[in-house]
Amino acid sequence: QLVSCRRCSFPSRLWQSAEKSDLSCNKSNSQLYLSVRKHCEKAMEVTTTGPQTIQKAQGETVSLGCTYTPGPQDTGELDIEWSNVSPDMTQKDQLILSYMGGKTLQYGDPSVSSRLSFTGDPTQGDASIAISRVKASDTATYQCKVKKVPGVDMRKVTLVVMVPPSAPDCWVEGGEEKGAPVSLHCRSSQGSKPLSYVWTRETGGPMPAAATQDLQAGELLITNHTDGNVGTYACEATNAVGRARCKYALHAYNPTNKVGVIVGAVIGAILLLLLLLLLIWLLICCCHKRRYEKEVANEIR
Repeated sequence: QLVSCRRCSFPSRLWQSAEKSDLSCNKSNSQLYLSVRKHCEKAMEVTTTGPQTIQKAQGETVSLGCTYTPGPQDTGELDIEWSNVSPDMTQKDQLILSYMGGKTLQYGDPSVSSRLSFTGDPTQGDASIAISRVKASDTATYQCKVKKVPGVDMRKVTLVVMVPPSAPDCWVEGGEEKGAPVSLHCRSSQGSKPLSYVWTRETGGPMPAAATQDLQAGELLITNHTDGNVGTYACEATNAVGRARCKYALHAYNPTNKVGVIVGAVIGAILLLLLLLLLIWLLICCCHKRRYEKEVANEIR
């Protein structure tokens, strides 16, 4: 005969203290009803509820949370393990940091382990760690495992280390002639994707009505350039961990006289040809003169 029946919240991890106890479970209204011969208790539980994925800029320090609450019956020695989870299910996870027997132990590559540390007192329910000066190679899924016999629980968190955008370059394509299309471009040489580029106008008035933007390519296209578009434009490159900007001073020039340019080019080419012919004629005359002088000298002899 059952001597007690307690209601425990679902889905907490549970521990039965009674030996050879009978267990009957009914799930109703998100509650787990447990009938045990004596009583039920919560076991070890990792209580951190932060995001499962953390994005951080390269060079910064990141904290990976892992707070825990042991159960009343968890009286064994505290053992905390942080591992780098292998994406290959056939490979073992790599142990990187642990706390056992009252000591903190580091494992693996010193260039990585030297940047790892517990942020608090592991014995007081805080197994969180910090990784300083994070690098792109630190991008991985990390697992915190807390054991205190008979209780055990774990938590995984994914760290994504991103490179903020470098200072972009701003330039113009297609010239800056009035009446012609003008294309302003902006591009960062470094930065983790996705990168977004936004053009704004800082001086000279609002953004031209005829302007269109391509946020991925970083292009600002003005289809009909006029004096009203003259001013300073700024482009800001952004991603999840940073932003950077550049500026460009846009001018408006009168269209060049293309007919005059063509006529001038033709006249220049003709003059160059005449000059070349003149040089050839002078060279021929010089050769004839030398030959004549040589023949006269031979006759005198």
